[in-house]
Amino acid sequence: MPEQSSGSAILYGFVAVAILFRLVSLAVSIRNEKALKAAGAVEYGAGNSKAIAIAHVGFYLAGLAEYLLRPVPFDVISGLGIILYAFGAAMLVVVMVLLGRFWTVKLIIAKDHDLVTHPLFQAVRHPNYYLNILPELIGYAVALHAWATLVVGLSIYAIPLITRIRQEERIMHDTFAQY
Repeated sequence: MPEQSSGSAILYGFVAVAILFRLVSLAVSIRNEKALKAAGAVEYGAGNSKAIAIAHVGFYLAGLAEYLLRPVPFDVISGLGIILYAFGAAMLVVVMVLLGRFWTVKLIIAKDHDLVTHPLFQAVRHPNYYLNILPELIGYAVALHAWATLVVGLSIYAIPLITRIRQEERIMHDTFAQY
């Protein structure tokens, strides 16, 4: 039984760190958003941003609920999920650093917005979504063995995420000739 409780402690700790990480990134986003809007930036797709936020919170809560209803011991699969989550979190930090003051969880274009042409953005279109969000969500669900959340939650999340990618593509093409 001690092995089960130490495994549970690891997974509860993981969930707590994941939530804290997202709250910190949200605080950075809010700070950047306020500064951008104060300087005249324009937000696009506000309704879809709300849908993404709801989907993200819902995914986290569903994964935790699934784990609480059917707790599993920490195992290799949980470890692989945490590693995948950590990769996604690290990629979010990279994207936040590369975009600097322009990074937010919303689709906001500043009057003086610079197109970031770092090789990461040339190698992977939308690294914030493909290298952060998807690995983060998949890793979170895998770590908790939340298979229903993974399948159903990711399917639901895909709707506003695909919408966001399409909105962003359109806005970027309209704003930057070199995009």
